[in-house]
Amino acid sequence: MPIRVMIVDDQVLIRSGLRTVLERTDDITVVAEAGDGAEAVSLVREHHPEVVLMDLHMPRIDGVDATRQLLRMEDPPRVLVLTTFNSDDHVMQALAAGASGFLLKDARTEEIASGVRTVASGGTALSFPVMTRLLEKARSTGSQFYHPGIQEKLDSLSDSERRVLALVGEGLTNQQIADRLHLSVTSVKTYVSRVLTRFDLGNRTQAALLAYEVGLAQQGGL
Repeated sequence: MPIRVMIVDDQVLIRSGLRTVLERTDDITVVAEAGDGAEAVSLVREHHPEVVLMDLHMPRIDGVDATRQLLRMEDPPRVLVLTTFNSDDHVMQALAAGASGFLLKDARTEEIASGVRTVASGGTALSFPVMTRLLEKARSTGSQFYHPGIQEKLDSLSDSERRVLALVGEGLTNQQIADRLHLSVTSVKTYVSRVLTRFDLGNRTQAALLAYEVGLAQQGGL
């Protein structure tokens, strides 16, 4: 079955362009469009998309509040944020709300489609420029995934926990990590949960950023 996607943006031309691009693929279908966060929340209940492509700056309810509301639903979609470089504060708030990925609005067609597939399967999609800005913002604000005591916590991880964290940083899903490390999915979920607890992280996307911050993801696993 194609991945069910909803596009949320207050600009009709952007929504139309994204729909055209995504529906050229064989495995993605756009089931709804919304012009603001309030409409998005309503349409998600009606159309049940698996992935919501979310703009941040919108009237009535913006993308951050909409993300919070969507992820509090009983069976929430995954939220993939499309942002610009003037949205740092909003991006940090969307990260805290639990967004599964962040791409630039001017990303290549293939990158957006790939991001949809990644988050739909449970992975994390982070474009390098957005990831860099998020980490810079984390340093300047003292975010929970960037602080002086981070090395001590990192040293306390088991080898398996470090390997799993590294692969979370590469955007892999639990199933993909299990296949790569020859573990059960249940074991991977346990390791991810331990990492989130150890570093006081709220979600998988923050864990992916942590992996890049400490250099694990760049090493491609240990």
